[in-house]
Amino acid sequence: MRHNDRVSTPNFGQPDRVVIVGGGPGGYEAALVAAQLGATVTVVDSDGLGGSAVVTDCVPSKTLIATAELMTDLSGAPELGVSFEDHEGDSADHVVVDLDRVNRRVMKLAADQSADIGRRLEREGVRVVRGFGRLDGTDRVVVELTEGGTETIEADAVLLATGAAPRTLPTAEPDGERILTWEQVYDLTEAPSRLIVVGSGVTGAEFASAYMSLGIEVVLVSSRDRVLPGEDADAATVLEDVLKRRGMEVLSKSRMESVTRAGDEVTVTLTDGRTVQGSHCLLALGSVPKTAELGLETAGVVLDEGGFVRVDRVSRTSARGVYAAGDCTGVLMLASVAAMQGRIAMWHFLGDAVTPLDLKQVSSNVFTAPEIATVGWQQKAIDAGEIPAETVRLDLAGNPRAKMQGVHDGFVKLFCRPGTGIIIGGVVVGPRASELVHPISIAVAESLTVDQMAHAFTVYPSMSGSIAEAARRLHHGPT
Repeated sequence: MRHNDRVSTPNFGQPDRVVIVGGGPGGYEAALVAAQLGATVTVVDSDGLGGSAVVTDCVPSKTLIATAELMTDLSGAPELGVSFEDHEGDSADHVVVDLDRVNRRVMKLAADQSADIGRRLEREGVRVVRGFGRLDGTDRVVVELTEGGTETIEADAVLLATGAAPRTLPTAEPDGERILTWEQVYDLTEAPSRLIVVGSGVTGAEFASAYMSLGIEVVLVSSRDRVLPGEDADAATVLEDVLKRRGMEVLSKSRMESVTRAGDEVTVTLTDGRTVQGSHCLLALGSVPKTAELGLETAGVVLDEGGFVRVDRVSRTSARGVYAAGDCTGVLMLASVAAMQGRIAMWHFLGDAVTPLDLKQVSSNVFTAPEIATVGWQQKAIDAGEIPAETVRLDLAGNPRAKMQGVHDGFVKLFCRPGTGIIIGGVVVGPRASELVHPISIAVAESLTVDQMAHAFTVYPSMSGSIAEAARRLHHGPT
């Protein structure tokens, strides 16, 4: 042991000792719960408090998208009677985005949010250790300290919340300049002249939609027959139609073989031999868990075939006293799910009231233009006969507020159980769908009926009025 190595000593009879490896939503939310319940809590963090959700992924991307949303609104301004003129009274052709300035704001907000989390943890008495932590058995964590040396921390329970990283391929290696992962786009100081986005899942669709709204020419390469293959098919169709109408080139059923760079040009080669040229390429190929070199196998923590940590619905791994939360589990890669997994783990370990994770109550959102929000059971499962349900779809084009705002695309869809009318799921496609889905989320969580939803007052005019109207259409009168 070197002179700067430290070993913490057991404190028998003292509060439970919780060590959390990873400072993302799964980690810091768990830390707050554990501290509230009286545990001694240590967070081992190597990537910055807030994890990828705050530092490199969710907060930065949604901040970028906020600027894109403004541009989308401005593009519809002429329909609303609003036009732009320069200082001499001539009509201005377009609004220009300073991408360097946008990205500097993005990263400042991410850093500020990370600092806020650090201050909150400090106020709650949580100790933060900077470094890379790995398990040494199931009751201690060895940390390679950022400042040098190591520290061994004894634990009564360990929570793994190490997250995931962008997936890359040997034939498509990012260089951080022209070939980029979604964590590297914020280093751009000039807007791409032609951006090729490879991957049409949530991440690919969000960035493709955002950059197109910022005035950048975008080509979206999709290996599937449509964008967002994992989302509601009706919603994905609306989005793809909108993207194409606004000028995006969508290459469906086109699988990427390789990405190469020659000077200021990148070339995406497809498996059928076709090539696509652009100034930049954004790789959105999914995520891989950060579970290597953590001592998991020797501690008895079982991984699945993809390298994700296997957990049950209260976040327990196969090793006694070891829990896991967030993207490293692969359960559902959402910050909200990571945070709930972390809270559940601490409630369970520290003996508080706990309800196992129920993915059918999770609401999620795709931050495209329009947004796509979902909660509960979905159309695909209903069509497959997994659960009986009645369905209604109501287009937003008929909504009075939508007409006033110039909104033409989108809909509300509700699913309820036959007979009882209990709401089991829903989809909202439209502006701010992430906000509009909340009443449906409450209905799903509390098993409300379509009649209860319909009888609640909504503001007139409002987009939310379409949710109540959809519920009214599912009403069954007396027989």
